[in-house]
Amino acid sequence: MQPAPEPRTPPPPNSRWHHEPARATARLGPLAPAQTRRPNFVGLVQDGAGGRTLVTTTAPHMPLRPLWLCRACAAPWPCGSARVTLLREYAHDRVALLVYLGGQLHDAAEQLYRLNPNDGPNPKQLFDRFLGWARLR
Repeated sequence: MQPAPEPRTPPPPNSRWHHEPARATARLGPLAPAQTRRPNFVGLVQDGAGGRTLVTTTAPHMPLRPLWLCRACAAPWPCGSARVTLLREYAHDRVALLVYLGGQLHDAAEQLYRLNPNDGPNPKQLFDRFLGWARLR
């Protein structure tokens, strides 16, 4: 009999792909588990009996690179839900939020330009999309 395989641990998050909510979680408490989060509406599909079935997802609102669309709702990232989540996670450290979003803006500008170099992203629109909503007031 073979020994049971050891459980695989997930790789550590890469700072370019994942924001770390530990600081905010320590102050605000943990986010709701995936089972209790409100699902995102995806759409209705026809089932075999002529009715419709609601399709939902609880996928996190993270960017789909290199398109920079939200993985959960397909809106330009950061979408409204991602903005709310980021504001909650960085509620007590707005400067850290701006640093994180500045890095995301840098990556997005590079990747979006590579996708379409002839009609690259407008810098003002990218700034407003990534940093304009999160500025210190």
